[in-house]
Amino acid sequence: MDMNPDIDHADGSAKRRKISPATDEWLDSFALPFQPDEHEDSLLSSKVPHEGILNHHDAANISLSRNPRFAGQTVAPFLAEHIPDQYNPLGVSPTSVESTRRNPNSKYCYRHRPDLKCRRQANEPSMDQLHHELEDLSESDQQAITHVWSLFSAAPAKHRNLMLQGILTQCCFPQLSYLSGTVRELIRIDFLTALPPEISYKILCYLDTTSLCKAAQVSQRWRTLADDDVVWHKMCAQHINQKCTKCGWGLPLLERKRLRASKRQLQLRATGRGRNEWSPEITPAPEGTFILDEQDATLVMDGSSSSDCGQTHSDQLAVPTASCTSLDEEPEPRPKFRPWKDVYKDRFKVGINWKHGRYSTKIFRGHSNGIMCLQFDDNILATGSYDSTIKIWDMETCQEIRTLKGHTSGIRCLQFDKTKLISGSIDKSLKVWNWRTGQCLSTCIGHNGGIIGLHFDGALLASASMDKTIKVWNFEDRSTFVLRGHSDWVNAVKLDMPSRTIVSASDDCTVKMWDLDSKQCVRTFEGHVGQVQQVLLMPAEFDFEHNDDLDGASSTVSVHSPSVPSQDTIDPPRHECFGPGFLSNDRPLPPRYMLTSALDSTIRLWDTSNGKCLRTYFGHLEGVWALAADTLRIVSGAEDRMVKVWDPKKGYERTFTGHAGPVTCIGLSDSKLCTGSEDCEVRMYSFQEKIGRL
Repeated sequence: MDMNPDIDHADGSAKRRKISPATDEWLDSFALPFQPDEHEDSLLSSKVPHEGILNHHDAANISLSRNPRFAGQTVAPFLAEHIPDQYNPLGVSPTSVESTRRNPNSKYCYRHRPDLKCRRQANEPSMDQLHHELEDLSESDQQAITHVWSLFSAAPAKHRNLMLQGILTQCCFPQLSYLSGTVRELIRIDFLTALPPEISYKILCYLDTTSLCKAAQVSQRWRTLADDDVVWHKMCAQHINQKCTKCGWGLPLLERKRLRASKRQLQLRATGRGRNEWSPEITPAPEGTFILDEQDATLVMDGSSSSDCGQTHSDQLAVPTASCTSLDEEPEPRPKFRPWKDVYKDRFKVGINWKHGRYSTKIFRGHSNGIMCLQFDDNILATGSYDSTIKIWDMETCQEIRTLKGHTSGIRCLQFDKTKLISGSIDKSLKVWNWRTGQCLSTCIGHNGGIIGLHFDGALLASASMDKTIKVWNFEDRSTFVLRGHSDWVNAVKLDMPSRTIVSASDDCTVKMWDLDSKQCVRTFEGHVGQVQQVLLMPAEFDFEHNDDLDGASSTVSVHSPSVPSQDTIDPPRHECFGPGFLSNDRPLPPRYMLTSALDSTIRLWDTSNGKCLRTYFGHLEGVWALAADTLRIVSGAEDRMVKVWDPKKGYERTFTGHAGPVTCIGLSDSKLCTGSEDCEVRMYSFQEKIGRL
């Protein structure tokens, strides 16, 4: 500190020093030179009681002497003791300063530590008002008040508490009321700014969407924290493709490739590592951007694949590439990445549209007979009809791209991916197509009746037929085998490759689960009183909270394994429920939940581990032909020409009408719904249209 050489240090006159950065501004202006006259000096001296005669009343009203010599002898040592780095009188060695710093009694509270950014700054309007009020006083009063402030500002926390207690005991009710109103505003702390970013992220992750958006309006710092990808990635993971356990709200499916790609980077930022490093993996890619991962690069059928019937050579089964560009070409510039808040906002709009029934409709016309099957993906729609043709449509323009001809009878089932399309017909054949060119790559014949259901995954294809059997085709080793057990037409099949199981639905009113390794039926589900038309295995993210009491619908289950006891009052462990092939913990279990629909006008939700029917959905007037579902909703189409949307837990939500014939097939995505009917039309409902600002 610079010392004024013109001032005599020996006479003990008061000296001004910076007490703290929060107070130096107004202390410089308030601490005025003090030169009392003789009358004032004698008057002040008369107020000091003689030693030994201090009574109780005087002790309760001790006041600081305004004598400059006395103030210099009391204030200066106090300041030098508690803030030696800012007030260092002559004669104090650096050693004593360091020892004072290590004194735990001299620590400030966090709001008055100059090295902490959360220290509360002086309020300019309040300081201006205080300055004007202080100017109205005499110079002696100004000097005395400044000394009191200096002492309090330099005091450690323990001394401050004693000072405040003494002041409060002498305050009257109006003064206490004034303190109450003033302190209420002063104790408000910007805790998010004061805390480390990692803890602030953790706190904000507990807020709901509405509260998070309101928090972003508090200040610029709060907006930066509340809009960060760490917070909104957590929000997306909590709500997208599942019902939130806290608020019960769920949003449409998010591409999991993006979630996996950015999850690790966001975890590092949330824990404070890599917070200042930007990476393109932190935020998801724009809508419609194709990101190739190992799963996408795996082809269901490679060039060595062949059908079991041996009607074509292996070179004819070569699968066309998914991309039209050469791998040698330079990649396109990497697109800009979207914040997770924008992803959530877009999904939230779609969810609101589903909830309130806001959609746009497109109609595809071109088939000359009833449409029996369909599938759509991205901007491509494929439909199969009783007119023996398959049509490929552009979903944006509703224009037909091409027609696949080759079957001699009605087409009942189809499935396609990025490179191929497989169709099944009543003419007893399966055909593999290059749907991009319209070329038929191979034809497989193996059933004795019409094929009315198929599903492929990886190198396996399962087909269901009118001959009451299920045939499994392996395109890697060209082997096939047949599963027999149903007593009537098999209408639908679904593969689950992780557990290596198949479920099938039949006109014999049962649903069966098969073990692909043992080629045996491990469980039969009975409960429908009409022909079962569709069966779906629900994704692992699907969760259904249910009670032990069933919904009044009777159901039975048969376990086809002598080593596994039948279900009584106590359910066996899940691994024991599916036969001896699942006793090893290394083998994944089949999906927990299964959905079926039948011509008894009902939809049933099953627990595959114990065979119980968890819920029966009533509402259709006639048999249910079509069924689709995801983690958020169930959609069904029936003979009554209606399409109904169901909440898995709450039940019926909405009905769509418009078809002039029975609804035979349904396709479902996060933002679109397609329905096909015997009226030769396909209706597409899009819930992604902009409906204005939310």
